[in-house]
Amino acid sequence: MTKYPGPMGDLLVWAANAVHIRTSDYGTPMENHKRIADLWSAYFSGTKSDVRPHDVAIAMILAKIARLEQTPKHKDSWTDIAGYAAVGWEIVSTEEQDG
Repeated sequence: MTKYPGPMGDLLVWAANAVHIRTSDYGTPMENHKRIADLWSAYFSGTKSDVRPHDVAIAMILAKIARLEQTPKHKDSWTDIAGYAAVGWEIVSTEEQDG
């Protein structure tokens, strides 16, 4: 595994740790995002009929981007974006394997 020095590397390590901790708190990314997608599907019924688990990761990234418009130096939002990108990729990879 390549290690990146400096702030970029620190942020990526912090994001990886946060995703790992959240997995123990909330279940696997697929399980957690499936629950969120089900709730969003009910909430958004009539506007978007099928919210998929990876849509949750995309929407959360957009939420973090919206927050960064107000506070661009908020490190947690940058870290969360990196984490949600990794989670989204894992979900898409899993969806492709499952069919």
